[in-house]
Amino acid sequence: MNMILHGIETPNVIHTNTLSENLADIQEKDRYDIVLANPPFGGKERAEVQQNFPIKGGETAYLFLQHFIKILRAGGKAGIVIKNTFLSNADNASVSLRKHLLESCNLHTILDLPGGTFTGAGVKTVVLFFDKGTATRKIWYYQLNLERNLGKTNPLNENDLAEFIQLQQTKANSANSWTIKLADIDTTTYDLSVKNPNKKEETALREPKQILEEMKTLDEETSDILNSIMEMI
Repeated sequence: MNMILHGIETPNVIHTNTLSENLADIQEKDRYDIVLANPPFGGKERAEVQQNFPIKGGETAYLFLQHFIKILRAGGKAGIVIKNTFLSNADNASVSLRKHLLESCNLHTILDLPGGTFTGAGVKTVVLFFDKGTATRKIWYYQLNLERNLGKTNPLNENDLAEFIQLQQTKANSANSWTIKLADIDTTTYDLSVKNPNKKEETALREPKQILEEMKTLDEETSDILNSIMEMI
């Protein structure tokens, strides 16, 4: 219905499982200049489907990411929503896929989103922005910090992303953004976790003396309450 309202009365829509296509069969004519996608989270694919991919793994989103990289033309651009655990999972498939992404594409931007942006269960997601054809040398991170909880009745809006869009043009550093060099990443894990170096500790550790004084005060208050109860009996 949405396509009809936009003037597309006979869309070329094919009902199929994209992951059933073997990556080795994709030709240049099958590739695209731009890929924007939000693959399903948490899905699992059968072993026969995994055989279509060089990096085996049951996680549906990871298979889709391989597919997106493959169908991009050289110089093509992508923006992919994925669970933030992809950045740090230590299993062989995750590490191999991050290595493949960094070596075959320029992962220039990672947008870290609040929980609940794309799911109702509060799952944390990130958006990977990359260009195909040149290896990654450095990554610009932006952490979106909002003063409200997101959900179906309170979705993300354009104003929320205004600072990100402005800073991303020059990849400037700020309280919410920073850059890391690939040379500083551990190449045994290719861990790309979001770790904002500008974020201050929310709770400072108290001195032992302060803790003991508070315990003493609480003990005295408890004693006074017990004495009052005893007098009432």
